[in-house]
Amino acid sequence: MILGLSIFVMLLSVLLVLLVLMHKGKGGGLSDMFGGGVTSSLGGSSVVERNLDRMTIGVGVVWIVTIVVLGLLINRG
Repeated sequence: MILGLSIFVMLLSVLLVLLVLMHKGKGGGLSDMFGGGVTSSLGGSSVVERNLDRMTIGVGVVWIVTIVVLGLLINRG
């Protein structure tokens, strides 16, 4: 059970990083250094950005809950 949750947390972590990197840069920061200043056809759409926000928040909440459950399982030993 602990091994399965640990693998799930790792996969969620990678997915969360990818979702955050997909966000449109707000200007002048690290996102511009990694090519965030380049506009794409999907980047300007507010619907796509809102859906990406929802997915990122959802994955983040699942990630936090999974880490808390994993911590409780490890503490019970």
